Amino acid sequence: MKQLSQIYAILLLTTLLSGCSSFSYYAQAIRGHLALTVSGKPVDNLIASDDTPEELRDKLVLSRQALHFSDDRLGLTPGDTFTEYVVLEHPWVVVNLVAVPEFSLQPHHWCYPILGCQAYRGYFQLENARKEEQKFDAKGYDTFIGGVTAYSTLGWFDDPLHSGFTNLAEDRMVALMFHELAHRVLYINGDTAFNESFATAVELEGLRLWLEHRGDPKPFRQALSRLELRDRTHALVAAASAELDQLYQQQGALSESHLREQKQFIFDELNTAYEQLLASTANGENGPFGPPPVAFNNARIALFTQYNQHVPAFRQLLKQSGYDFPAFYRAAKTLSVQPEAQRQQALKELSERFKEHF
Repeated sequence: MKQLSQIYAILLLTTLLSGCSSFSYYAQAIRGHLALTVSGKPVDNLIASDDTPEELRDKLVLSRQALHFSDDRLGLTPGDTFTEYVVLEHPWVVVNLVAVPEFSLQPHHWCYPILGCQAYRGYFQLENARKEEQKFDAKGYDTFIGGVTAYSTLGWFDDPLHSGFTNLAEDRMVALMFHELAHRVLYINGDTAFNESFATAVELEGLRLWLEHRGDPKPFRQALSRLELRDRTHALVAAASAELDQLYQQQGALSESHLREQKQFIFDELNTAYEQLLASTANGENGPFGPPPVAFNNARIALFTQYNQHVPAFRQLLKQSGYDFPAFYRAAKTLSVQPEAQRQQALKELSERFKEHF
């Protein structure tokens, strides 16, 4: 009943603050989350039931252990989050739309009464995302729609565990749980890169400690390999982004056809470098963008950058906090209230000091 009353209160608030078109978006979001909420079954009951398949039971037991670890060791205070289980109709729980102007790397921001502004918009139905995408396509924007395995309501509700989690390998499931729980600790309006990088840093460092706690070296080595591949991919994307930024600054001086030609050339080079990177790795990983060739555009690299841009900075901040997670959260919150220019400079300096310890 608590969840239902919160949902109806938010629905009323968005009705008062929003126009008809915005209201339809909020309505689908609330209906989608409500469908998840009411269809959940207690994890503990499923663990105890003889009807639960053994593989699923093992994942649910693991989720309970990960929750205890997140509370005791990572200071994430999950409360009743992930204590209900839902089977999804799709591999994803929502799809996110990202839209970026043709000659820019700054994504469009959607703003909401409660959550503030975000550089993506989530939909529970793929067709709704595609309708919104068509509006940006008509304006010449680069767009990307990607499936999202999980999302956080930032502590407004007790988010359920679902099959998007349990379909993952054990270490990836636990890492994703840590990521979503981190959003409950810290979220600032209008800075997607800050929020996602913070959560990704908690995910990575939490997973490192979790695997050490479990004493299982194989998934630890796999996690290290994925981390190295992600970091090397991010370096490729950062280099391409710097070239694109320089190119886009020449709008007005260069014709649009020439800008498009050079833009495509940079993305083709990125594809070649990404393919060579994957070919040089012996672990069989597809990489963060999946197998090449990748349909790179401004939106796709903007989304990747948002999740990875400041990860070294937050990992450095955690290191400076002596891997005391509550102290790290306090330091990150202090950083979050600084003016944007000062915050960005602090993150840059932290990134420059970070040295990989894995």
